[in-house]
Amino acid sequence: MTASARLYATKSDFAYREVRDLILSGELEPGAVINQELLARRIGISTTPLREALRRLKEQGLVELGAHRDARVTPLDAEEARDLLEVRRSLDPLAASLAAQRRTREDTAEMRAGLHGLRALPSNPTMEQLIAHRRFHEAVYRASHNARLVEMLDGLWDTADRYRRHGAQVERSAEERAVKDREHELLFEAIVEGDAETAAEIMRTHIETSLGAKSAWRLAKPHAGTDRS
Repeated sequence: MTASARLYATKSDFAYREVRDLILSGELEPGAVINQELLARRIGISTTPLREALRRLKEQGLVELGAHRDARVTPLDAEEARDLLEVRRSLDPLAASLAAQRRTREDTAEMRAGLHGLRALPSNPTMEQLIAHRRFHEAVYRASHNARLVEMLDGLWDTADRYRRHGAQVERSAEERAVKDREHELLFEAIVEGDAETAAEIMRTHIETSLGAKSAWRLAKPHAGTDRS
């Protein structure tokens, strides 16, 4: 076991984090077949904890497991992209509204720290950039002080990151990226000022023009005009 693996409570926890990061970074692409023996050797563990990790990733919708230990990264799906967008259109503005009403001094400090240095995601975002993006939004979620809402939004984030990366493949102009940066700043200001209505509206716009929305549009475009049934 590697030195990094020793930092985790179990080998399965380590494998879960490693494979999850490979998927979210795009190194394991959507639809890619996973050779469990090769992957286990690559991250320095046996196949048993790797299989346990893959089962956890399956529960999150990141991996598909078949018979005879077959595994692959779950392909991107137009309906899933649409579903994520529809859910986040409702839940994210709710979290922002509640944050404006319930934020504490500690919440404000955490949001400010997350906002510092945050920039709109580029066309090929690194894990560090994805983590920085998540840190700010998670700070907003936690400021809502609604544990069930935070749990639901946190559970959506990993799946949504794959669609953000897909949406980012359509290069955004410098002006578009500047608008997204400004939305983060305006959202923070509205929450700090206790303006729940404005915070919700900014968040709603932020989601409707997000990389996830771009991904949903890109995936749905080939099927435009067809019957879902």
